[in-house]
Amino acid sequence: MGIFSKLFNGLKKTKENIANKLNSIFVGELNDEFYEDLEYVLISSDIGAEATEEIIEEVKKQAKKEKIKSSDDFKKLLRKVMAEMLTAIEDEPLDYPALITFVGVNGVGKTTTIGRLAAMFKSKRKNVLMIAGDTFRAAAADQLTEWSKRAQVRIVKYAEGADPAAVVFDGISSAKAKKDDVVLVDTAGRLHNKANLMEELKKISKIINREWEGTYKNYLVIDATTGQNALSQVETFNEVIGIDGLVLTKLDGTAKGGIVFAIAKQFGIPVKFVGVGEGLDDIMEFNAEDFVNGII
Repeated sequence: MGIFSKLFNGLKKTKENIANKLNSIFVGELNDEFYEDLEYVLISSDIGAEATEEIIEEVKKQAKKEKIKSSDDFKKLLRKVMAEMLTAIEDEPLDYPALITFVGVNGVGKTTTIGRLAAMFKSKRKNVLMIAGDTFRAAAADQLTEWSKRAQVRIVKYAEGADPAAVVFDGISSAKAKKDDVVLVDTAGRLHNKANLMEELKKISKIINREWEGTYKNYLVIDATTGQNALSQVETFNEVIGIDGLVLTKLDGTAKGGIVFAIAKQFGIPVKFVGVGEGLDDIMEFNAEDFVNGII
């Protein structure tokens, strides 16, 4: 299966959910009752109340202006408005050398994401270094080491229980010495409690701001099946270290994926990458039009 086919397959549940409901509520007249039904369809797909309201207001305005009558024309307009919501977020291309820290709760797929992105950057002829900053989870560094072998990139790691900030410090020193283009930093998803985790992330961020001389970004990794819980994750991590981009993982047949619209509306943070499978190459740069076409 090609990577775009995997994207569409991953969004299958959302597409079926929205398409079936759209077909059932569309009776040829775009009246108040129709838009109330549309609101329910979008909110039930995890798109969120604020984002749904903005989408419907814009669709209403353009549908009236363009005198839309058919279901196909309406879906085309809806796709356009939804894609525009995602592309309206200011986003900058990555300047090199770049260091990216990956944060998120346990189990979202940070380590896997780093492995796949290492392979992606290497395919673009970039020198890549992984830093195993999650020293609290058993075997986290071992997992990252396996991914480094698969992607054929260097890794800096310490023994389990070591100070993560010290690992990051040494990793940055190594990256500067070797003139690496991309540095990918893994972090813990959970320590003893949330406060400890956030303090640890602040400490790592302080080291990076002091020692790293290139571009520095924090990417939050989110499980696409999480739904509305993702909003609290974005809020928490964004308050502590500032989130520059999102990576949406586990986009399989059970995922909704609509949560990206709620995040876009509430936080204005761009989605950078989407994980669409289990293989080394199963990650792709986010494209709003492809994503929206996958769900409508």
